[in-house]
Parts: sequence; C-alpha cells; structure tokens
Amino acid sequence: MGETMRDQIKFAQTLRRNQTDAERQFWALLYPWREQGIHWRRQAPIGPYVVDFCCKRMKLVVEIDGDTHATDAELAHDAARTAYFERQGFTVLRFSNVDLYESPEGVFDVLCRVLATPT
Repeated sequence: MGETMRDQIKFAQTLRRNQTDAERQFWALLYPWREQGIHWRRQAPIGPYVVDFCCKRMKLVVEIDGDTHATDAELAHDAARTAYFERQGFTVLRFSNVDLYESPEGVFDVLCRVLATPT
C-alpha cells in the first residue's frame, strides 16, 4: 500500500472519530437501510478524495456540507469532486448541515426516492 493511500486512510479514520453533529444525524437517518443489509461507509476513501458517506452497492455518495462550502473556491472544489465521482459511476447527493438540522424528514424523503422506502 502506497504512502498516499496510508495517509488517506489515516485521514478518513480521524474524520470518522470526529464526526460533526450533522453527520451523526445523517448516519441515524440511514439506520432503516443499514438494518436491511445495505452497507454504508462513513468517511470512505474513493480515488484521491474521502467522501462523507458511500454505499458502493448502490453507487451512491452523500456529502454533508457545512458553512465552508459557500465560497466560490469551495463550490468549484465540490464541483470537481462531484464530476470525479460521477465519472466513476456514482450518483452524488449533497445536503447542508441546515438541511439535516431543520428538515431531517426532507432528507429522509430524498433518500426514500433514491434508495426506495425501507420496509
């Protein structure tokens, strides 16, 4: 395993240990699908990036964006990341922290449309 991959794994592990409140809330929203055996990874390395959440089986990446994602530079960086994931065959969903705090049911509804309503 190359040094870059090792660094990326360590970075992902640090992010998992230091999840934001919004990320914890999103993880809880995924519970019904996880219970049905749909495997999700938190802070998963994909290529040169570490994504917030990934379901490889469904080819789905979910990013939870905080306040820092509002600048032009960050928006351009996010667009480049999204384009990379889409080239790899992933669908990318982005939610803001505000979405999770103020409308978790709306986030859940989007997940139901993308993943199908859990039984």
